[in-house]
Amino acid sequence: MKTFYLFTVFLLNSFSLFAQTDTIKTTLNEVVVSANRTETPYYSLASSVTVINSNDIIKTQAHSVFDLLRYVPGISVMQQGGIGKLSNTFIRGANPNHVLVIVDGIEMNDASSPNNAFDFSSLSTYDIEKIEIIRGPQSTLYGSDAIAGVISIFTKKGNDKPGFSFLGEGGSNGFYKTQLSASGKYDFINYFVSANRNGTDGISSSNSIYGNKEKDGFINNGVTTKVGLDLSNLGYLSLMYKFTKAESELDQNEKLGDDPNYTYKTEEQIFSGMFQLNSFQNKWEKIFKGSLIKRFGRTLDEYDELHPGTFSDSYNRAQRIKFEWQNNLKFLDHNLISIGLETETERAYTSYYSESMWGTYESVFPEQSIRTSSIYLQDQINISNSLFAAIGIRYDDNEKYGNVTTYRIAPAYFISETSTKLKFTYGTGYKAPSLYYIFDPLFGNPELEPEKSKGWDIGFDQTLDNGKFNLGVTYFNLKFENMFGFDSNFKTINIAEASSKGVEISASANDLLGLDISANYTYTVTKDEYEQSTDYGKNLIRRPKHQASITINYNYNQLLNLNTQIRFIGKRDDKDFTAFPVERITLADYTIVNLAGSYKILDYLELTARLENLFDKKYEEVLYYGTLGRTFYIGVNISL
Repeated sequence: MKTFYLFTVFLLNSFSLFAQTDTIKTTLNEVVVSANRTETPYYSLASSVTVINSNDIIKTQAHSVFDLLRYVPGISVMQQGGIGKLSNTFIRGANPNHVLVIVDGIEMNDASSPNNAFDFSSLSTYDIEKIEIIRGPQSTLYGSDAIAGVISIFTKKGNDKPGFSFLGEGGSNGFYKTQLSASGKYDFINYFVSANRNGTDGISSSNSIYGNKEKDGFINNGVTTKVGLDLSNLGYLSLMYKFTKAESELDQNEKLGDDPNYTYKTEEQIFSGMFQLNSFQNKWEKIFKGSLIKRFGRTLDEYDELHPGTFSDSYNRAQRIKFEWQNNLKFLDHNLISIGLETETERAYTSYYSESMWGTYESVFPEQSIRTSSIYLQDQINISNSLFAAIGIRYDDNEKYGNVTTYRIAPAYFISETSTKLKFTYGTGYKAPSLYYIFDPLFGNPELEPEKSKGWDIGFDQTLDNGKFNLGVTYFNLKFENMFGFDSNFKTINIAEASSKGVEISASANDLLGLDISANYTYTVTKDEYEQSTDYGKNLIRRPKHQASITINYNYNQLLNLNTQIRFIGKRDDKDFTAFPVERITLADYTIVNLAGSYKILDYLELTARLENLFDKKYEEVLYYGTLGRTFYIGVNISL
């Protein structure tokens, strides 16, 4: 591991002779939407942004969004037992529920979850065009949950002439993936329709190194339909429907956790519509959006030979309805002013029933809803195409916990002569208490206030040879207060404090005799700041202090593509919650090497292959949970 660490540092230092943005492979003129909720060229942004486009997905052959996020600077991940199991992300050391995930502008965080975190386990890449990751507090534009950052996902839409594609793949552990899609454009109508099914026999969710052998499979089905109507002077209308249905087998969160009758089933539907209209010679852009998310989930643990006296049944359903009206005003030469109005209603119901040696337990969280109305204002300033700044403020009014005001300033100075960008951001964020934390009969507290954060970062991006060589360095600092915890009666209260600071370094060299090389390193120091905590002064669990990755891609004549990814994760603390008292444990560092290749036999026919965890490394992302060993996959892509 030390050898890899030294190699990573050497490579990053070597790249500093030329330079990069803090993205996987972002050019100065690449357009980013999520940072300002308007199309903005990268060179004018102060935000720390990573862009993953469809080419990155194709080259790495990533099966899930979660796999792509593993290689993003500033992000650490945890997955509880392989493909299809609970998957969460940490941005800059913050909690998973401090990350807002949106798909085509639709908030995806689970309203029925106690902490509102988003689970990436069933989010495939089959319909994704681009992913933008914005790090740092983003509540000014996005409200609650964006306390540490935003992961914004854009699905595909129809372009050019009509076409069809088929993808099939199979491999280790009974893995299979099929995808069929059609897209195109006819006159003023564009469309994209895609269906996906994937599954695996899986591995033991409880780590096999402790003797667990029962496999835990996963099945996932998805459909995406998207239609756009270009009505010329009357505006642009887009409609989208996305359906996901998944079933995953689970294990208990303990060393000997095998459980053959423990399953989780979920179903999700997304309906959305967007209407865009420009007036006054494109100086006033009006965007109207409406969305509805319906989510159902059931976790069932039936009696079995290993657990003859244990049974549990958990059910939840959630709904989120949101309406937005965004106005982008370009009447002033050096200012783009955005004014937005939003109203959102969350609704959830959960029930839980169990039988064990301790007796029968039942808890019902009756259906509750809560509405938040918001207004935000942001001014993007452009002075001589050198000095840029985004200044914004937001006011959220919640019918239960009252109002919250957040703000953000983000200046950037771009020196065109040297292609150097100096950047700084400061912002505040907040995390609203979930419906569960407010209304649950046993653990809820109607007097809860939101969690709050303050964060700033400062850095530079340097580009040479028209983006061929790039370097980016950013220092970040986050503080969290008013965080949710529990009193002696397990009632939710505002109690905890924490901090996170560190450095993100990214580098890339592009098109060197067919080679594209990108690398990043993140150093993160987290700390429990609550003086009454038994963990006071210690690192927050599951966050590595050191992590790095390297991606090398070789393309020959647009026919042969070879991709290598190397990922290093340093030591990090976890807890054994089965011990009494709870024991703090350090998980070992590890390095993973993945290979992927493709060869285009015909214009419409391509063969693919990938080998993951080349050296069959045994490791844990979460204590007692399994991870995939060496796996191999082959596939075929047909495009007509």
